[in-house]
Amino acid sequence: MTEAERLALASLLYQLADDDFLYAYRGSEWLGLAPHIEEDVASSSIAQDSMGHAAMYYQLLEEIGEGKADALAHVRLAHERKNSVLVERVNGPGYYMENPEYDWAYAVVRNYCYTLAKKVRIDSLKKSSYAPLAALAVKINMELYYHLLHWQTWFTQLYQSTETARQKMDAALERVLADFGDLFDYGEATQLIDEMQLMEDQGVLLDRWYQALTPVLVDLNVTLPEMKMTYNGRNGEHSSDLNDALSTLGEVYLLDQSAVW
Repeated sequence: MTEAERLALASLLYQLADDDFLYAYRGSEWLGLAPHIEEDVASSSIAQDSMGHAAMYYQLLEEIGEGKADALAHVRLAHERKNSVLVERVNGPGYYMENPEYDWAYAVVRNYCYTLAKKVRIDSLKKSSYAPLAALAVKINMELYYHLLHWQTWFTQLYQSTETARQKMDAALERVLADFGDLFDYGEATQLIDEMQLMEDQGVLLDRWYQALTPVLVDLNVTLPEMKMTYNGRNGEHSSDLNDALSTLGEVYLLDQSAVW
């Protein structure tokens, strides 16, 4: 593997790791705040699984010479992160345990759309030319089936609930699609990622996501809003929400960097 190819692989791994890292964090903020106790347990378990997936991607980065996995997760600054902007967005105004006014409709829509995209990417990664990544995708896929089923169930039930719930879901879907444009993007490393066959073309994956989502939307009589790209997180462009999240996530680790997360 040439140095340019190693850097392309690292770029993809950072995207996968940072996505799940921030997604898991935003999910964990619902602990104690979910609509009922069963959902509190279920969504917390999904967040824990997702953080585990991030840890495995960071470990692969360590193995190809990018540094220690713990430091990659906790020390890198916002402009060094390659996560999609979607997963860094706050759950709503307020702060955890201090007047949080979180939006469950937004959480459901974000989690469903992201998890469906993750399933599409994991299916592609199972055929990756980089064998350790392909093997990791097989492991992650076993848990992902249940994550997707969980969020699709919430998505359909809320859309079939009251008119107020439907209006909130429509508003959440518009917010999610406004940040969705970079999720299947590979950023500056696109050409080498394609040439190395690390993952399939981003356009192919986006089409599969649409194909999987469309029957659900048709059954619910929902029109998908326009997909936009407010920032391209794959190139280090992020919202101010990310700085706040990283400050919280790294607080304990930075007190003692010899600790293992």
